[in-house]
Amino acid sequence: MFGVNYTLYLQSPIINFMTNRRSFLKTSAVLSAGLLVAPRLFAYDKKYIGLQLYTVRDAMSKDPAGTLAKVAQIGYNSVEGATYTGNEMFYGMSGGDFAKVLKDNGLIMPSSHYRLGEDGADMKGTILNDWSKAVDDAAALGIKYMICAWLSPAERGTLEHYKKIGGDLNKAGEVCKKAGIQLCYHNHDFEFIQEDGKYPYETLLANTDKDLVKMEMDMYWVTKAKQDPIALINEHPGRFPLWHLKDMDNTPKQMFTEVGNGIIDFKNIFKHAGKAGLKYFFVEQDICPGSPFDSITKSITYIKSNLV
Repeated sequence: MFGVNYTLYLQSPIINFMTNRRSFLKTSAVLSAGLLVAPRLFAYDKKYIGLQLYTVRDAMSKDPAGTLAKVAQIGYNSVEGATYTGNEMFYGMSGGDFAKVLKDNGLIMPSSHYRLGEDGADMKGTILNDWSKAVDDAAALGIKYMICAWLSPAERGTLEHYKKIGGDLNKAGEVCKKAGIQLCYHNHDFEFIQEDGKYPYETLLANTDKDLVKMEMDMYWVTKAKQDPIALINEHPGRFPLWHLKDMDNTPKQMFTEVGNGIIDFKNIFKHAGKAGLKYFFVEQDICPGSPFDSITKSITYIKSNLV
């Protein structure tokens, strides 16, 4: 028709652009639909398998560099710190020195634990004492999440006191936000002891800004308290960017055990990673039956075969 060479026409840049654009839009639509149907597939970077360093605390206190090298050799590429509070150093090292040890071993440390500090006015680097320096040091090291790790018995108190703690966490979260860091709160089981029919954990959730204060869910302690991790995720979507993978053995004592060696259904919980807002998870085993390095090896073997 009109002497047009259709072969050249169909190969022209304009037609190729239109064809590629249609393919792009179609692919984008399929991808978007996939996100709606299966958001868990896009929830977190599966290349990172983390370890909470409290698990190897004795070794870290004696030889932090050697311990981190061993953790990396086992296969972990992400760690969570546990010892800044006290001397305002990372395992006896400045932030710069500690960052070099991490880098030399191919490790990242996206999060670290801190104390509230209500029961120790002389304790530095806590949420209530010299927090700005703690945040500055964390930011310099590249930490993305600062975690209120634990409340001592003296810090717990009544539901009214938990409301006050919620306010303290909000203020600390504002300081973190200015540095590009997210504050979180790590649970144990005592937050699920009812007072007047309410859980302190509910009080903390209700009295903290959902954007300023997220939660690090410890699967063992939630289960120990006879709570359902999936139910909590459904009730508070997007509030749990960090998880502790800690299993519970099938004995009356309900002791800590290696991931996959206990009764917690991690496979099912991971199906809800997207709704939880999961970004990083960390293996933690407070007490090991033998060498903690043997235990963390068993845990990562299960994780690689079943969860990521």
